[in-house]
Amino acid sequence: MNETGIPDDPLLLGIDTGGTYTDAVLFCERSGVVAKAKALTTRHDLAEGIAGAVDAVLAKASTPARRIGLVSMSTTLATNALVEGQGGRVALVMIGFSETDLTQAGLRNALRSDPVLFLPGGHDVHGNETPLEMERLEAEIAALAQDVTAFAVCAYFAVRNPAHEIAVRDFIRARTDLPVTMSHELSAQLGGPRRALTTLLNARLIA
Repeated sequence: MNETGIPDDPLLLGIDTGGTYTDAVLFCERSGVVAKAKALTTRHDLAEGIAGAVDAVLAKASTPARRIGLVSMSTTLATNALVEGQGGRVALVMIGFSETDLTQAGLRNALRSDPVLFLPGGHDVHGNETPLEMERLEAEIAALAQDVTAFAVCAYFAVRNPAHEIAVRDFIRARTDLPVTMSHELSAQLGGPRRALTTLLNARLIA
């Protein structure tokens, strides 16, 4: 027990970025909630509101940041944006998949009117390669760069070998200034359409 009366156990920091306020809570597994604080959500740069809430809750608890053993963050703002159909227009690049894969995991509905490109390529469960062919992307990249605000890239078995996702990302970055999200960075799950959905939604939020 320290001089503030708070046990010296590591603290858990929870942060939620909402539409109006960003909330922060310090929690101790032994004694429960230690302190709560909030700051205005700064939509132009969410990090400012997050930093404000964290600084406020640490000050309220009179405890240093080194006491924090785990940080958990949620984004009500992002959830609301997805539910309300907000976010940027995204080009989804599917490597080694087919049109029928859009029927899985709610992917077709999530795409709405956003464009999707299917490229030959990908890997098998052992990481062995099917040659990547980018002719269609090469032909359409200029038009897509004028039509979308971000790219999402998902390759077959990219969790076993992400080389094709990385190659496509590098190609897009060399020809556009738009953000690119790759599926293997977000999930280690094997379900390709579900990974593609996660990648699409993430790209839509950061666009």
